[in-house]
Amino acid sequence: MLSMLMRLFPALLLLVAFAGPAAAEGGLAIDPATCLGCHSNKISPAGFAASVHGKNACTSCHTEITDLAKHMKGEIKVGKVHCERCHKKEAAEHYGSVHAQKDVMCADCHTDIHTHTYWNKDKRKVVAKCIQCHDKESVYRNSIHGKAVAAGNMDSAACNDCHNLHAIKALGDPKSRENREFHTKVCLKCHANEQMMKRNNVMTVAVETYMQSYHGKNYRLGFPERVAGCADCHTAHSVLPAKDPNSSVNPQNLTATCAKCHPKATPLFTKFYAHGEHNDREKYPILFYTFIAMTGLLVGTFAVFWFHTLLWMFRGFVENREKQAALIAGHVEHHIPDGHKVYRRFKRRHIFLHLLVIISFLGLSLSGLPLKFSDQQWAKFMMENIFGGTANAGFVHRCCAGITFVYFSGALILSFHFLFVRKDLPGNWLQRMFGPDSLMPNLRDIKDVAGMVRWFIFKGPKPTFERWTYWEKFDFIAVFWGMFAIGGSGLMLWFPEFFGSFLPGWMFNVATIVHSDEALLATGFIFTVHFFNTHGRPEKFPMDFVIFNGQMPKHEFLEERGDQWKRYEELGITEQFAAKKTSGIAYDFIVKGFGFTAVIIGLTLVVLMLYAFLAGGSH
Repeated sequence: MLSMLMRLFPALLLLVAFAGPAAAEGGLAIDPATCLGCHSNKISPAGFAASVHGKNACTSCHTEITDLAKHMKGEIKVGKVHCERCHKKEAAEHYGSVHAQKDVMCADCHTDIHTHTYWNKDKRKVVAKCIQCHDKESVYRNSIHGKAVAAGNMDSAACNDCHNLHAIKALGDPKSRENREFHTKVCLKCHANEQMMKRNNVMTVAVETYMQSYHGKNYRLGFPERVAGCADCHTAHSVLPAKDPNSSVNPQNLTATCAKCHPKATPLFTKFYAHGEHNDREKYPILFYTFIAMTGLLVGTFAVFWFHTLLWMFRGFVENREKQAALIAGHVEHHIPDGHKVYRRFKRRHIFLHLLVIISFLGLSLSGLPLKFSDQQWAKFMMENIFGGTANAGFVHRCCAGITFVYFSGALILSFHFLFVRKDLPGNWLQRMFGPDSLMPNLRDIKDVAGMVRWFIFKGPKPTFERWTYWEKFDFIAVFWGMFAIGGSGLMLWFPEFFGSFLPGWMFNVATIVHSDEALLATGFIFTVHFFNTHGRPEKFPMDFVIFNGQMPKHEFLEERGDQWKRYEELGITEQFAAKKTSGIAYDFIVKGFGFTAVIIGLTLVVLMLYAFLAGGSH
């Protein structure tokens, strides 16, 4: 007994040194050394003195021991320790955790309570605690994260980085928004940290490219349950380098990984660049040059037509002022007999097709632009409050795409009818294709462009046109290009498994770039250039109603399409186009209201797009 006390003497002195002041301040009646006189066979005095609780007396935790004599007689038993008396924050977090729900309490994890030392941000200690119950198969420990933590890299992800220390939440329904968000949110904590990634030689391109993808855009808009998150491809715990044969993203395993969401995925399908970067010419040359080509098309088109619009806007304003000044001076305009007699320009089928164009285009724009600019607050507002989620927006987008294919088919049928069926047009199909009634560009358009430029710069009169102007022909031809670019790429993205059965997956990367940039070109062009050419030019502002009722008065016919009227007079067919009756009041009111609504929506979207670009939004 004496020899044992001699061995414990240094530790007892250490305990007294730490516990003495605490005991004196707290008025504790029982010295820790007294407790260890009986319990040293289970509790190491040295270990306890060195622990985080070493400065506390035993009765700081075992508060029920107030009478040593009664305790020694067994009248006062050691009760359950209430850690929350000191650890209020940790206790509050634990109270709402899945551990508390499963009746896993403090001491179940902190089994070394009498020798417990501060973890000092050493994640290895956290892992050591968690694997007491979890990771029995060493899945995490064999992962790239687990190995890095074991090697002492405190930047690598440990259990607490994803699940927290005490506030460990249940993942819940695997299909729930909270669960699906968790699959990506916890990964971004580290991988979106540029400083952390830089000091670990890890590129942040994974986060950037994910956020630019359809999956990432849905996540950013607040609907992660609709798409794949990081852990769906890379797994939650067994994250391994792609070169590792056991990795979920190893080329040999990619088909099975993709098949979790895309059941009909093929090896060709897996050629998709999950983190392809269109700015990396060396690694992704196809994406790089596709992006360059589309950007060049976009910039070139806007540069030409916006400049054309500005010139027209200024020249039209000046012309209107000149007409007003002439009227004030008493100059009477040239009298046109029956100037207000109405003539038919479009038939009902043309009006119907144009209404389909408006409906489909507005629907596609409203449902597509929030996805493209997913980092903008207005995009999140629209997706949440107007569509009620990306799934609904996707449904609207696909419905409107279906309408697009309908009106495009209608345009093809009308074109075929124009070339091969109509009996009122002279010549064979080739002569009709390049004739005055055709929407196919011809040599006449070069003359018209030159005439408009001379008028813009005050070097000549404003030209009069035939049945179709060069900007109207451009709009018509653009429909065919748009159907190839937007329609083709859209179908690929709509049915990836079908196209992935015979096309390499990187074609979806190309399709995404083409679809996105061509859609931006189309919306920007229609809502700025087309709106101006049709409704916003000074001669027509605020709206040209001809496309809604198909009619226009004779004086407008002569002013804008004098050459067409002249040709009709020479053929003696002008009265064939005289309108039998004008459109009704109710029809005009409804359709004009629809037209103004469409213009307002389009201009609003232009403002939002410009704001997104100026704010540095995704593009």
